[in-house]
Amino acid sequence: MSRTLSPSRPSRPPRTFPAKAAFPGLALVFAAFFFAAGAPTPLLSLRQQEWGFSAGTLSLAFAIYAIGLLAALLVGGSLSDHLGRRPVMLLALYTELSAMIAFMVASTITWVIIARALQGIATGIATGAFNAAIAEQAPSHLKKLAGGLAGASVAGGLGIGALITGAAVQFTADANLLIFAILTGVMILGIVFVSFTSETAVKRPGAVRSLTPRLSIPGKIRREFAAGLPLHIAGWMFPAFFLGLSPVLLRLHFALDGGLVAGFTAFLGPFSAAVATFAFGRHPARHSSLAGVSFILLGILAVLFGINATWLPAVWIGAVLGGIGFGGSFGGQIRLIAPHIQPHQRAGVFASIYAAAYLAFSLPVIIAGQLAPVWGLVPTLLAYGVTLSAFAAVGIVIQAVLLKSESTPKPAPARSTVTASSRPD
Repeated sequence: MSRTLSPSRPSRPPRTFPAKAAFPGLALVFAAFFFAAGAPTPLLSLRQQEWGFSAGTLSLAFAIYAIGLLAALLVGGSLSDHLGRRPVMLLALYTELSAMIAFMVASTITWVIIARALQGIATGIATGAFNAAIAEQAPSHLKKLAGGLAGASVAGGLGIGALITGAAVQFTADANLLIFAILTGVMILGIVFVSFTSETAVKRPGAVRSLTPRLSIPGKIRREFAAGLPLHIAGWMFPAFFLGLSPVLLRLHFALDGGLVAGFTAFLGPFSAAVATFAFGRHPARHSSLAGVSFILLGILAVLFGINATWLPAVWIGAVLGGIGFGGSFGGQIRLIAPHIQPHQRAGVFASIYAAAYLAFSLPVIIAGQLAPVWGLVPTLLAYGVTLSAFAAVGIVIQAVLLKSESTPKPAPARSTVTASSRPD
């Protein structure tokens, strides 16, 4: 008996999350990278007391994260422009997962440094791809919010990670195991979520060639990028101070070694930055940049006063002021540049921005860690603050000049007039 063959049905495309769910979901997954980056701040201070390594080693353990991140940005920052967003985001998540496992089993500072380096590489791989994917998944009426949301994910994740880990250090028996076991689970959930998001980039040839370290700064944004460098340096030096140097300051200068106070001190600036990102987002980008860098200057001056007077509340006030400034200036710079970037340039441009940012986030802390045993802790931190102030002051001048030039109305072109003498008879 013959059987009638029914026509084959076309295969259904794999189910993916709608953009309205993928947009905030990707921002949360991206924030998890920075939650994990902020988590070691109170733990490093605890490990220094337990294992007895030097302040220079402590600063290296903090800054190796940024060095790994920078290397990954330079090598793979534009990789998702060629391979697609989703494969690169998944590669970053698997690398971050391996870092979380390394943190859990770490028994020496060497293992912690390895874990921090892996963490930096993972975040560097993630940065360009996630920033681009968040912008592309954003609904049309939320496109302006996308850049601010990505920036808030960075700052908010760093601050909340430090605060929660500090509380765990204060109130639990094994904070390291607890925090990184939870983060391991979070990264697994992130892998599952990203696997079911739609691809937003068109694959292009040249993936291998794109691994050659280079910065991608299109001609249209070079002037704005250069003008923003003092803001990025001052802005990123500010949270680096609290995440990399404040635990030592609290323990040696203020005689405070509790995990909660360390976590709270590291939390204030980044969390203020996350909130400020949205508040400043309602104002013109140039105004946000100028106001933000002004707040950074006020913040570091308050911090320097608090250190010199040994008055911790002034340090906390400065952390909030500088954090507000960081959120305003960094978000403003992103909004000034983003409209001039073509879709195929997004990942590479974001990689360039974060390369400058993380150089400022890492190198000054490493230098301070090496100078502290020679100069003394307080003189080194005062020098750090004065350097930061100088970059902030330069940023204020540049942004004020640009704002004035943009606000000055340009003269209308003169109309050609026909005089009586020029008329034909």
